[in-house]
Amino acid sequence: MELRQRALQVLCIADPQLKALQARELQGSAASFSIASDRPAEPREPIPGRPSRPELIHPSQVARRSPFKAEGLAALLHAIAHIEFNAINLALDAVWRFDGMPDAYYLDWIRVAGEEALHFTLLREHLATLGHAYGDFAAHDNLWSMCEKTKDDVVARMALVPRTLEARGLDATPQIQDKLRRVKTPEADRAVDILDIILRDEIGHVAVGNHWYRWLCEREGLDPVAHYDVVARRYDAPKLYPPFNEAARKQAGFSEEELRALSSSPGAGAPG
Repeated sequence: MELRQRALQVLCIADPQLKALQARELQGSAASFSIASDRPAEPREPIPGRPSRPELIHPSQVARRSPFKAEGLAALLHAIAHIEFNAINLALDAVWRFDGMPDAYYLDWIRVAGEEALHFTLLREHLATLGHAYGDFAAHDNLWSMCEKTKDDVVARMALVPRTLEARGLDATPQIQDKLRRVKTPEADRAVDILDIILRDEIGHVAVGNHWYRWLCEREGLDPVAHYDVVARRYDAPKLYPPFNEAARKQAGFSEEELRALSSSPGAGAPG
């Protein structure tokens, strides 16, 4: 079988545990697959494969609970697990959907899918120690909604999913870890350790997005900074609020010009 066809098959798996397992297996065997120049035919079943739970609601309706209580810690970990589950789908979608990219692009996003699957698995297993499973809490669908919006525009996809929505995790993770350290329980400490792994890998994932966004801009004769503003308006990207994790963003390949533009954006002066 060909790599992009296999990525689509894994994307269509609804069972979260099986999807994560097969995404990690695909990461390990990716080099043995051929890579087709044309995308596979879209299947009849829904894309992406997702379980019937969690219930998906508007972000403003998602309950916020204190991690200083057991139920609140579980809810927080569930919210992060939901992001990681969606991130598996986002990476697999980037592989099967977009034609005309170098082989390295497809292999990069297969690696990202496998690492996101590891993150989801670590969180799912930790949730189980707290007496909960993925699907026990309601969640929102913002990540996949942007994926849908940009399905016909690979430049916008690279600009707005890894470099915008996923890069927000670089800013938020240290703040979450600080709060969890104040909880001072073994369960919270384990969550901090998992988030260390996630933050390390997510810097690399955002770097993949930065690399391919710039590669595409160069191919199409676009200025990366100016064109970002164009696609952010076109696809109604969320405004980004400080504080920004500039050290992590620099590691992920954001330029000084991009960081200055971020700090001077309309959202940067508003409370987060």
